[in-house]
Amino acid sequence: MRAVFLVLLAVGFFASLLSNLPTGSSVGSGDSTKILVDPKSDEAKRIAELKAKKSAQFSSQDGSVELQRNGDGHFYADVHINGAPIRMLIDTGASGIALSREDAQMAGLATSIGMTDVVGEGASGEVRGEWVRLDRVELGPLSARDLDAAILDGGQQSLLGQSFLRKFGKVQIEEDRMVLR
Repeated sequence: MRAVFLVLLAVGFFASLLSNLPTGSSVGSGDSTKILVDPKSDEAKRIAELKAKKSAQFSSQDGSVELQRNGDGHFYADVHINGAPIRMLIDTGASGIALSREDAQMAGLATSIGMTDVVGEGASGEVRGEWVRLDRVELGPLSARDLDAAILDGGQQSLLGQSFLRKFGKVQIEEDRMVLR
């Protein structure tokens, strides 16, 4: 099972690297945010702050999170890991969570200099990093505790995979919109 996780993690990691290569044209963010909540509540204030940061759409009525497809064709979300806001690529093909070294440090996770553990394998060979346990991962109304994740020695984009996404009852993509319920 761990081998499957490693392969899926590596595939997602390399796909995110390829998607971040410059193409010679400027791409807009394509983010669009709407909020459906009582404007007087504390939750409304928190959601308004997230909206100002171009975060996902949150609906307190049904507990769903709505994401708009970015100009590069991927879905991104502002996820809180151990309380720190991290911009993550939603990777439905990855079985777990992978963090860049910089994002891991923002989340208060210590990283070793060498990172000699093999945490995956990709087209160019072994992917090195180290395994950690995340205290808390939050996206919209959903949070999870004590999730395993890999900190990657290389790469700039953190990935949010199935170990968290399966906490939602439904992940649905329609055209340029992903809804997590």
